[in-house]
Amino acid sequence: MDRAAPPEPEAVQRVIKVRRDYNTWVARETIEDYALRFTPRSFRRWSELRVANTAFGVASFLVLEAVGATLLVDYGFANALWAILAAGLIIFLAGLPISIYAARYGVDMDLLTRGAGFGYIGSTLTSLIYASFTFIFFALEAAIMAYALELAFDVPPAWGYLLCAIVVIPLVTHGVTAISSLQSLTLPLWLVMLVVPYLFVFRERPDILHELAAYGGEHGAGPGFSAHAFGAALTVGIALITQMGEQADYLRFMPEQTAANRRRWWAAVLVGGPGWVVLGVVKMLGGALLAYLAISNSVPAERAVDPNQMYLAAYEYVFPHLHWAVGATALFVVISQLKINVTNAYAGSLAWSNFFARLTHSHPGRVVWVVFNTLIALVLMELDVFQALGKVLGLYANVAISWMMAVVADLVVNKPLGLSPPGIEFKRAHLYDVNPVGVGAMGIASVLSVSAYLGVFGTDAQAFSALIALIAAFVAAPLIAWVTGGRYYIARKPGPAMAGVRQCVICEREYEADDLARCPAYQGNICSLCCSLDARCNDLCKPRARLSAQWSGAMRRLLPRAMWPYLESGLGHPALRLIHPGHRAFHAGLVGIQLAPADEALLDQTLGTLQRLAGQRHIGTRLAHPGLRLLNRLARLRYLRLGGPQLGAQIVGIQPRHHRPRLDRVALMRPQLRQPPGNLGRNIHLNRLQPPVPGRKPGRQTRRALLIEEIPACCGQRQKKCKNQNLP
Repeated sequence: MDRAAPPEPEAVQRVIKVRRDYNTWVARETIEDYALRFTPRSFRRWSELRVANTAFGVASFLVLEAVGATLLVDYGFANALWAILAAGLIIFLAGLPISIYAARYGVDMDLLTRGAGFGYIGSTLTSLIYASFTFIFFALEAAIMAYALELAFDVPPAWGYLLCAIVVIPLVTHGVTAISSLQSLTLPLWLVMLVVPYLFVFRERPDILHELAAYGGEHGAGPGFSAHAFGAALTVGIALITQMGEQADYLRFMPEQTAANRRRWWAAVLVGGPGWVVLGVVKMLGGALLAYLAISNSVPAERAVDPNQMYLAAYEYVFPHLHWAVGATALFVVISQLKINVTNAYAGSLAWSNFFARLTHSHPGRVVWVVFNTLIALVLMELDVFQALGKVLGLYANVAISWMMAVVADLVVNKPLGLSPPGIEFKRAHLYDVNPVGVGAMGIASVLSVSAYLGVFGTDAQAFSALIALIAAFVAAPLIAWVTGGRYYIARKPGPAMAGVRQCVICEREYEADDLARCPAYQGNICSLCCSLDARCNDLCKPRARLSAQWSGAMRRLLPRAMWPYLESGLGHPALRLIHPGHRAFHAGLVGIQLAPADEALLDQTLGTLQRLAGQRHIGTRLAHPGLRLLNRLARLRYLRLGGPQLGAQIVGIQPRHHRPRLDRVALMRPQLRQPPGNLGRNIHLNRLQPPVPGRKPGRQTRRALLIEEIPACCGQRQKKCKNQNLP
């Protein structure tokens, strides 16, 4: 007779219906475009050519011409030429593994970073870096388009900025489907308008290349090669490596590789991934050519680096009338900038979605972050901060290069050598919050390169700061992985392999097995999106992989054993074990925490944590909880079992909305008890007690005293005091 299977234990958490509806709303992928999860195989139905064309469309951005023109004017043709070629080669080689892994595993740049050495919370910093890249370049590209509108229609720049920002939003709300259609429709016209002016320029001025080769720049660089000028130019060009993140965001929609589509798959990955760099190098060199053309036509050097002036000078050779040349220039610039800014807005929405989802455990929808990213870019344009942006981009480039090369090192060195697990693990349930491999490599490389950029190591190192960032990150990542033994990649062993489609226990939608993890808090399979948004599980599936646990472990290795009790009390914690919205303050042994509990489960855990911290410190807490129910919740403090003769906890709360703040004070006296307290609150264990009070007999117990004091508010509420009320 077969035995019945043992019943599954009751879930620790209770799913609230409102939350389930919220997650279901967020999970509508028609607009969301899998902003917070990997792209399932069922959605990757487009042809390889369509995905490659969508990704390749980013090569239209005219900042490439502007960069080439700037390098020519500042460093001369010889230095600009070799710097552009070297930057293109480096970006191509670094972008190839990123493109392959994104297409193979269906992950965007953020998910790829998680599994390539940064961890779940560690990649939050890179999401912020990536989001900054998107709105900075959105502002630069939109400003170029606004100048084209001013040139053709005399539109004031302030209104042009607004128009160029708003027009992108409806094109991005429906994600890659609408973007793909836009790229396909505009590609033929854009290619024609890109090539035609160069043909006419070469026909009318056949000796222009010889003239260009002898040009030494406007700042005395000279026509010859200079290592210092080459390094400075390389630092500017290699900053474009962050563009590979946007390529990965598109390549995740690539269909799976099979024997039938193997050649088409690899060709599409090469074209849609690092392939944009080939055209990008040609466009940067073309920008240098057109800038020299404009300068030779008496355009000032500071205006000749503007793509509008470049192509206007070229189109004057195509059309006999200036009005036709202006119209063609404006049309070409608008098409080019729309093609790139839909990508900037789309990639920015993905980066902001991932950034805020991990910090706030909420996700209002990708469209919200499209608008948010666009508004930031619009503010930058309206404030006309492009002069300051140039200096900021120099620092930003070093940090961005450090990030990208740390990822590349993990993909091409750590994984083949077995220093990191194969594949890309992106789920919160299986990742350490912080992986020192990527975070440490990026930190080391950023410090070295930024210091070099600021001139700490001399002028030669300053010129090659980008190269320092690249080499340092690429070397540091494998070294850290070797030292740590790769143990910070996977937080827990995955459960039995699942196949097919399963239902999420939270949102009750069906997902592919790769997007699900076993959740001990809810006793069921949970999708990666619901897992990311959950703020109540307290990482029950990986208690030793939390940021707080990692910080405590790191402090134990660095601090002497005598300091460990302070770590237990919470003073060594980066967030006092409370990773919820709030703040902390350290002042004269007083710890202040401000929380806004969203539900009773969170309040329970908060009170339990306060009980633990009260074992060593005086804690002042203000809890925003409606009504006098707070006192009922505090009644559980009667059962506090802690050692130590000092005043343990002071809880100050209740601030009604309809009158000035009123304070309700609750104080506890804690005696020394015969038996240890054991478990306090949910998942809170007190492992250490205060030493016995001198002079007190063992086993003696004292009654606790509860002090409640209400201070009347301005609306005339009566005063109520209860002092020294004995408790059983």
